[in-house]
Amino acid sequence: MSNSFRYFNSSPEVIRLVVMMYVRYPLSLRNVEDLLAERAIDVSHETVRFWWNRFGPMFAAEIRKRRAAHLRGFIQWRWHLDEAFVKIHGKLRYLWRAVDHEGEVLEAVVTSKRNKAAALKLLKRIMKKYGRPRTIVTDGLRAYSAAMREVGNADRQEVGVRLNNRAENSHQPFRRRERAMQPFRSMKSLQKFSSVHAQVHNYFNQERHLVTRQVYKQRRSAALAEWGALVA
Repeated sequence: MSNSFRYFNSSPEVIRLVVMMYVRYPLSLRNVEDLLAERAIDVSHETVRFWWNRFGPMFAAEIRKRRAAHLRGFIQWRWHLDEAFVKIHGKLRYLWRAVDHEGEVLEAVVTSKRNKAAALKLLKRIMKKYGRPRTIVTDGLRAYSAAMREVGNADRQEVGVRLNNRAENSHQPFRRRERAMQPFRSMKSLQKFSSVHAQVHNYFNQERHLVTRQVYKQRRSAALAEWGALVA
């Protein structure tokens, strides 16, 4: 990990800035190129694409690892599960997401079907990383109930449309980012981007509407400083 940037002519600071701009904000590859040009940084949009594909998953994996280690020390109160529709070449695909009680995305899984196997895949993945919560909130989709019974969580399930607003609202940042991009070309690219985007969004989501500006500025500075140390 210490040699991740060794074969690149650009500095790690520039690479981190490029990846953050592209993943965090609703910008296209060419938008990022133009914004960098204003800072006298000459980087083509294809370089932005290459850096995002190379380093985005690395940064997300390190953020996820730190968060999982932190959360395992606390009781998991409640998870919210939900699925969204995404079109790839005119065909519907399903983006399953697990959100904690604070609205932060724990996991994102892309599947071609909306059935028990897909719900089970999401459940097993998040339980392996974070353990078991006290309660899991879902909508009325039967696939959730069947998956819950198989993993032994049937007594922890709560079903209700309004109860699951936390998960449904968590799709909004991804949808805003999706509109700024060209349609996804494959399930693999959708899985990759949704996973990375979720972790980066969690990382910089400081809930500015709940704290004073001074506190928000301190948290933002701390997040940026930590981002600058990812994958040294």
